[in-house]
Amino acid sequence: MALVAGLAILPVAALADPAAYKAPRTSSGQPEIGGYWSNATLTPMQRDSKLGDRLVFTPEEAKALEADEAHQVDVGNKRTDPNAPVNAPNGLELKPSFLAAGGDVGGYNRGWLDPGHTVMRVGGEPRTSLLTTKDGHVPPRKTAAASTAGYYSGGGEGSRDPLGSYDNPENRPLSERCIMFGGNVGPPMLPNGFYNNDYNIVQTPDAIAIQVEMVHDTRIVRLHSQHRADDVRPWFGDSIGWWEGDTLVVETNHVPQKQAFQGAWKDLTITERFTRTAKDRLRYSFKVSSPSSWDQPWGGEYEFSPLHGVIYEYACNEGNYALPGILAGARNAERDHAAAATNGAGGR
Repeated sequence: MALVAGLAILPVAALADPAAYKAPRTSSGQPEIGGYWSNATLTPMQRDSKLGDRLVFTPEEAKALEADEAHQVDVGNKRTDPNAPVNAPNGLELKPSFLAAGGDVGGYNRGWLDPGHTVMRVGGEPRTSLLTTKDGHVPPRKTAAASTAGYYSGGGEGSRDPLGSYDNPENRPLSERCIMFGGNVGPPMLPNGFYNNDYNIVQTPDAIAIQVEMVHDTRIVRLHSQHRADDVRPWFGDSIGWWEGDTLVVETNHVPQKQAFQGAWKDLTITERFTRTAKDRLRYSFKVSSPSSWDQPWGGEYEFSPLHGVIYEYACNEGNYALPGILAGARNAERDHAAAATNGAGGR
């Protein structure tokens, strides 16, 4: 037993055993993990460095964080003046990540955002991070390990823009093209801190389908199957699953380079575990392994809570209809550059 700020905190191993709850069965006899779930939470993937090795908040700390979030919602829900200048105070300024998301055009106000209103609890413990590494951070990569950018990077040889070149649509980031957005789809499946952190899990005797609200993707986990033997790398990788008692184990490899996780992809294997621990809780854990990137596997865990509603279509439109403008702007810039170079050469 450990002491945190004078409070007794049980170690993770001493938490209520998930096996104590017996999940209902589907018509095919599988433990029931299906339905609509959400992983929205105030808890970040990586821990605030100020918290050191503390895995758990005190009850007072968790209560204060949740009260502050409630205050932000109240401020953000106040009526917006339609004549207010761009980036006028609207509640976003209370959270730096939200203020940055608004950008120079005031892209969002608080009413559009739903990051979660509570600290993530696992077995009743209010967690300081989703990662369960000692310091709550992604471990350092091996010195020689090459890192590959993921979702938000573009392509195009010679591009100096971290988001990729503007030569053609295929060189724009996956999120801008509405192919995939952030880490919600996984693996591992992680909340994005903004909105649409919702899932619909559908079970059949031979497969598990995980519909992801952000941005309309569906992962298929094949049961009673083997990994593909070629080097074809589909979006979301190649996922196979099996049941270990009441736990669904999912193993994914063949991850595409553009879906690199923390810079790893080629020899990346992610193992996920889904266990129904209560009527309203679905425990999720993941282990990340990439021998070329890290000396040891590492991972994290959290618990899904019920989504009180259903998932509707997320009608993501490529570049929000702005992709032609993005490419046209690049062509105009190229013409201006060429004209300036020509005029400069003629003046000599």
